[in-house]
Amino acid sequence: MDQNELEDENKPLDPAVERVRRKLVRFMAINLGLLFVALMAVVLAIVYRWTRDPEPAQDAVALGSAEIPGEAVRRQVPLEPGTRVHSQALSGDRVSLHVETAGGARQLVIYDFAQGRIIAQLDLPNF
Repeated sequence: MDQNELEDENKPLDPAVERVRRKLVRFMAINLGLLFVALMAVVLAIVYRWTRDPEPAQDAVALGSAEIPGEAVRRQVPLEPGTRVHSQALSGDRVSLHVETAGGARQLVIYDFAQGRIIAQLDLPNF
């Protein structure tokens, strides 16, 4: 570097440029502070979840909202004779059955076995 370049670097900045530089430094400090606070919140949440005692599995204790009885729950879903079950899905104390009736119509039947009744029958289009 020559002498002129060294003198240009050591000159004080124009007041307008200095104000902009100060604003940028303040902006950067605020953003770094917010980033640090957010990072600490995530770390604290991870530590909290890691050190917390695990809760017992609710599925092993209860069936939906009812206690598991000493005997198995036995119910018969009131479907029309000749109805074929294609698939099923269980959620809590409800089961959804994808069925085809004897007439060929497809339905989605939702049965609540805790109450022992069908709570919804949805007709499905044939494709």
